[in-house]
Amino acid sequence: MQRQYPAPPSQVYLFGTCVIDLFMPQAGLDAVRLLEREGLTVHFPQGQSCCGQPAYSSGNPVEARAVAAAQLDLFAEPWPVIVPSGSCAGMMRHHWPTLFEDDPVAGPKARALSERIFELGEFLLRVMKVQLQDTSPGQQAPESVVLHTSCSARREMGTRQHGVELVDALPGVTRLEHERESECCGFGGAFALKHADISGAMVKDKIASACATGADRLVSADCGCLLNIGHAAQHQGAPLPVEHLASFLWRRTGGAGEK
Repeated sequence: MQRQYPAPPSQVYLFGTCVIDLFMPQAGLDAVRLLEREGLTVHFPQGQSCCGQPAYSSGNPVEARAVAAAQLDLFAEPWPVIVPSGSCAGMMRHHWPTLFEDDPVAGPKARALSERIFELGEFLLRVMKVQLQDTSPGQQAPESVVLHTSCSARREMGTRQHGVELVDALPGVTRLEHERESECCGFGGAFALKHADISGAMVKDKIASACATGADRLVSADCGCLLNIGHAAQHQGAPLPVEHLASFLWRRTGGAGEK
């Protein structure tokens, strides 16, 4: 069923995700800058933590429920909740209601909150109808990129299409497709720890396929995948820098260097 999108709001929440908080804070800051540039006031509840996906995908719904329950009341105002990670957005939108489906108190809260969950690219395109323009034309060199969309983000939130549309709208940017774009990078949270050899082979194939295009970098809206691909590429000595979609959009539209 096609999602019905609201009118552009004036205020939003940001759910920063634990990976952005701990490993890639610049992506979170750039997401805030993109939203503020659209005239939005961005609120960041300090009590937020993990979405519970690691526990949930590892077969621990009790732990996942405890993590989610601690955050259900943090987003009390009826504002959209913007998530700069398709997999975390998918967890909150599609699986939080399932976690609390038998809870008469938390269940309605989780279902109501899930309707306000938006992945960053989806929100910029479908709600804000953003028009991306380079504010410093002629100062940036042309750039070619390949996209990567995490498995759950692709299938649960449809975020590949949002990334495609945003990147294709950027002046001076060429998006290249590669043979293994739709495949998993091998991260999969706990999967990379439990099946390290398989995970390593998967990310090696992903990197080789992306490098074969001659792209300047790989762009993704999922930090877990970026950490996996980026570190593996460095370890292999592969010429494949990685960048979060929020940072890439901000930089390519003249945001780099702004305060």
